[in-house]
Amino acid sequence: MSSGGGGAKRKQKHEEHEEHVNHERWLVSYADMLTLLFVLFVVLFSMSDINNKKFAQLAAGLSAGFGASSAAFQGHEAPLDGAANNAQVVQIDPGSNPGDGTSGTEGLNQKQKEAVERAIQAEDRKEASANAEKAAEEAEDLKAIERKIADALSAQKLLNSAKFTIDQRGLVVTIVTNDVVFAGNRADLREGGRKILNAIAPTLATLPNNIEVDGHTNQLKAKTTYYPSGWELSAARASTTVRFLTDHDIPKKRLSAVGFSDTKPLIDPKDPRSITMNRRVDVVVLTQLTAEQAALLPSAAGPDGKLHTGQTTAAYQAQVAAETATKSTTSTTTTHD
Repeated sequence: MSSGGGGAKRKQKHEEHEEHVNHERWLVSYADMLTLLFVLFVVLFSMSDINNKKFAQLAAGLSAGFGASSAAFQGHEAPLDGAANNAQVVQIDPGSNPGDGTSGTEGLNQKQKEAVERAIQAEDRKEASANAEKAAEEAEDLKAIERKIADALSAQKLLNSAKFTIDQRGLVVTIVTNDVVFAGNRADLREGGRKILNAIAPTLATLPNNIEVDGHTNQLKAKTTYYPSGWELSAARASTTVRFLTDHDIPKKRLSAVGFSDTKPLIDPKDPRSITMNRRVDVVVLTQLTAEQAALLPSAAGPDGKLHTGQTTAAYQAQVAAETATKSTTSTTTTHD
């Protein structure tokens, strides 16, 4: 009787223990789910930023090592037959830098290294081509802005009061101050300067680009009367121009003023014209390209990469018509021959 009672108690305790274990079993599943979610987000994060050059290295290396086509990395089918099982396993250092001379090709044979280098060079050519295309498009857009400004200046008979050039910063509108825009040693806009800025301001106001105004003085060592040096004078002239533009519907956040004193001459200081030409204000329509693309702007601009008189829309259309007629004549002559 007593022994039977003891057995019942032990059985009861055992059942209670089993019930307790079952009650907490959900924690195991919950922990597994959290672990899987964590792994999922780590994988998604690692896939969010792909370095094309390193991807090309990996594709070329695996292609050379396993004998599989790199088309598999582009979303196309590529066979991996049993012969590849005996192929050399190619290891590519994911932390390598293609520009450090190693390119992660240690341990590869010559053929594999050449495959990797060809993949990298192909990627570089593709990137360079895309940058050149962007620079060419930007150069055409800047030339269109130049024509609008030239039209406005021409309407006020002021076309010769400004010169244009396209450099890595963007479109530069150079206004030679002489005694038209500012008086000697002064930073107060004269009536002639107001007319020039009044003509170009409406076009600048419609642009999305930021505008930088650069003040310059000539190389003369004469002491400035109202300012301690050419630095203050050039900065004051740039600031005066910026203040004028803010009064003509150009937001302050798009404008900046910079003084260069005589450190950036437009023409050689030995040239007699430099006394008047280097004393100027540059209104720069800043490009929105990346630094690599912007570096190609001067070459993409062609002749407009040099200082020149602005081309009006009418002059541009006449030029295009003449070029079209010349091409048509050449084509007709060739066909006839």
